[in-house]
Amino acid sequence: MTRPLDGITVISLEHAIAAPFCTRQLADLGARVIKVERPGTGDFARDYDQRVDGQASHFVWVNRSKESLTLDLKQPAALAVLRELIAGADVLVQNLAPGAAARMGLGYETLQAVHPALVVCDISGYGEDGPYRDKKAYDLLIQSEAGFLSVTGTPDTPCKSGNSIADIAAGMYAYTGVLAALMQRGKTGRGSHIDVSMLESLAEWMGYPMYYAYQGATPPPRNAAAHATIYPYGPFAAGDGGTVMLGLQNEREWQLFCEKVLLQPALAGDARFDANARRNANREALQAVILETFSTLSTAQVLERLDAAQIANARMNDMAGLWAHPQLEARARWREVGSPAGPIPALLPPGRQSAFDYRMDPVPAVGEHTEAILQSLGRDAATIAALRAAEAI
Repeated sequence: MTRPLDGITVISLEHAIAAPFCTRQLADLGARVIKVERPGTGDFARDYDQRVDGQASHFVWVNRSKESLTLDLKQPAALAVLRELIAGADVLVQNLAPGAAARMGLGYETLQAVHPALVVCDISGYGEDGPYRDKKAYDLLIQSEAGFLSVTGTPDTPCKSGNSIADIAAGMYAYTGVLAALMQRGKTGRGSHIDVSMLESLAEWMGYPMYYAYQGATPPPRNAAAHATIYPYGPFAAGDGGTVMLGLQNEREWQLFCEKVLLQPALAGDARFDANARRNANREALQAVILETFSTLSTAQVLERLDAAQIANARMNDMAGLWAHPQLEARARWREVGSPAGPIPALLPPGRQSAFDYRMDPVPAVGEHTEAILQSLGRDAATIAALRAAEAI
């Protein structure tokens, strides 16, 4: 089937997570993504760990369906190759250090004058201007600057997200920004510049706690996995050592919870607990009642009671549980993709599509496509050999 981005070529000067996550999703939709890497070592994220048959977990996640081209962009011959590729591309994505692309003559204004239809997406920690422009911006640092740590963790200890949430947020906005720019180009014939910052991306995701603390109001407290203002809403231990997440949203659910889960219908009218504000104020007392009941039940039995009462709930899964999740299996969400170490499982992108199949091609080895790309640009064997000898590729 024809995919939405078939025929679109993306050149990416990328490393780590934000830009690769953006471009992998473009590749999922059919775009040809040429990933420019350092000769020899490639994207430094290739060496983060060796958990996937000797390959890095971060890397295999965000780099399938791409072509790997190695170029030493400090060498004029390699930079000439990149310029030639850009001339035939639709999109340039980069998350180099701020100003690095412009110093190579690859800033938007320079490129736009020559390639007016080109979409350029720059991803950085803080954006292309402002007082924080040149600060280093790792994921944890942005989680801190965006206030994420202030509302995440226990009352005593802030806690970062267990995944690269700031990188993921920036990658998502870069991805949707590129899609919007391509749609706009279809109307105007002209490309555009997208300046995505990790800080602004994660700040958008912090909208609820920001507004909750509007005009100096008290911000949401850190409550570990519990809800800051609704109770009961969060983790509760079962008698077999498992943990169940549950959440009540209204008084009708509170009455059902008391009747069908705790088997204590009279508790619903207890003056300490008969409204969310009072349940929230008397958390410790209510928690003791809930845990006493749950201590006599297995995790499965607690979930069964919650389901029967139509109370929102979930089992607190670990990674092994997610790999084996019955819902992912039932909806056939797993595929197999190639990699330098052989086939590995990969999740389909979220969202079933009736009009096309997602692209699910291999994770490339460093420089795997270099010679083929150079040949497509008219470089002969002698020229390619000379570039390799000079370590330009």
